[in-house]
Amino acid sequence: MKKGEIYEGTVERVSFPNKGHVRVGGEDSEVIVKNTIPGQTVRFRINKKKAGRLEGQLLSVLQPSALETEDAGCSLFPQCGGCTYRTLPYAEQLKLKEGEIRSLIGQALIEGGQIRGDGSPDYEFEGIRPSPMEKGYRNKMEYAFGDMEKDGELTLGLHRKNSTYDILTADRCQIVHEDFNRILSCVLAFCRRQNWTYCHKISHEGYLRHLLVRRASVTGEILIDLVTTSQCPDGKDLNDGLKELCAQLRSLDLEGTLIGVLHTVNDSVADIIRNDRTDLLYGRDYFYEELLGLRFRITPFSFFQTNSRGAEVLYSTAREFLGDVENQTVFDLYSGTGTIAQIIAPVAKKVVGVEIVEEAVAAARENARLNGLDNCRFLAGDVLKVLDEIPEKPDSIILDPPREGIHPKALPKIISYGVSRIIYISCKPTSLARDLPIFLTHGYRLERIACVDLFPATVHVETVALLTKTN
Repeated sequence: MKKGEIYEGTVERVSFPNKGHVRVGGEDSEVIVKNTIPGQTVRFRINKKKAGRLEGQLLSVLQPSALETEDAGCSLFPQCGGCTYRTLPYAEQLKLKEGEIRSLIGQALIEGGQIRGDGSPDYEFEGIRPSPMEKGYRNKMEYAFGDMEKDGELTLGLHRKNSTYDILTADRCQIVHEDFNRILSCVLAFCRRQNWTYCHKISHEGYLRHLLVRRASVTGEILIDLVTTSQCPDGKDLNDGLKELCAQLRSLDLEGTLIGVLHTVNDSVADIIRNDRTDLLYGRDYFYEELLGLRFRITPFSFFQTNSRGAEVLYSTAREFLGDVENQTVFDLYSGTGTIAQIIAPVAKKVVGVEIVEEAVAAARENARLNGLDNCRFLAGDVLKVLDEIPEKPDSIILDPPREGIHPKALPKIISYGVSRIIYISCKPTSLARDLPIFLTHGYRLERIACVDLFPATVHVETVALLTKTN
């Protein structure tokens, strides 16, 4: 097999994260094809070949899997890169994700030597806990401006699968509340009438970049942020245009309550949402959400789980795994806006949160004050450095790192505390599987693990693991 060649085959199994294993014809060659479902017959192009490992890019599904019995319910599926499992019943989605994580973690334990007499991994796998909402569950969307073809009509939405440039207008998305779709349609129609252009990724010329929409699931409060460059179209004063857009957004018939409209300027050459300057066009620049009886103030760019109802399941699982911490000091590392810390604080002696994003730390402090919690302390900085500056020693540790996992240099510092229990929450289970053998070689044991599905219809899943110190 050579790069660029096109083949057909049937997906025999899928490993995390959504890597379909396809054996081609009579050849003894296995190809990894992402974004596939077991049982599908697919057509793909070989795009990577390294050290005998072959990867293919999915071109089309020639025959669906027998598991695909649901109507996708979305006109953009499967072109949109957001969802993969729309044609699978939710029970099958959960079964598929559970099998992937069981295999991934089991292999990590075998490599780390935590096995039973028969050679199987020795731990308690507690399956997968479903999201309370299968549709309309996301509380945050970052839409991109662009087009579907060169010099085509302005679009606003999500990237086409396997494309860096093509943007699909996502005004009928199923994983968000209908308020998101109404807001997107309003903004897109207005920008088309104004003939505002989007910022091209190569030339970096143009005005429109992103539309950030956040809607609290419990309170229904909505925050909208239009992200642009500082390049005013045709040298015009855009204040009147932004005011008119704000007025149209305020007049929309929404189920939720619009509490703020912002305009952020971002001149970064990178295709990310960065805040160079933010102007308040209407209302306030934050909104409130509620989880497990606590109230949280959330700013435009601060991290908060994108599935509020699912986050309650996730954090309840973490609290259950942590057990009795009534007289303990708990470290919450990679604490974000302090959600986990504040859920643990009422049953702990003290909680210390560490987070590198200063805006998130400020929000965490404000949230602790809002909830009347005086036994929480939040520190801004890199976990790797801040741990050396904290005088307290923890009795238990909660880890909720970003997708890439824990920094290799921070891991020995965390382990050196020798705490009896560590809760490791992972949004990318491959990072957890990578770190597990290190914990095992330093006297820890994976006691129990559970998956929590915060992302129905997609390949992603959260995991909560309890590590205990052995003698």
